[in-house]
Amino acid sequence: MIATAARIQSPEQLGRAIRARRRELHLTQQTVADLTGVNRVVVGQLEHGKSTVQLRIVLLVVQVLGMDIELRARG
Repeated sequence: MIATAARIQSPEQLGRAIRARRRELHLTQQTVADLTGVNRVVVGQLEHGKSTVQLRIVLLVVQVLGMDIELRARG
């Protein structure tokens, strides 16, 4: 696996990155849901860029998929 960084500027971009990582790991939405303790529908909503998914859930999914969220100042 090659580590890549992506600039995320919308819920849709975040969802696409999460879906790509899940597929790279050959996991189903149901497996991710089971590992995080959330409903599969919520995982699907996150992957489709629904902006009302709770931050707590986003962080859980990102952690299960072995990803990091990094914030840094622009400039």
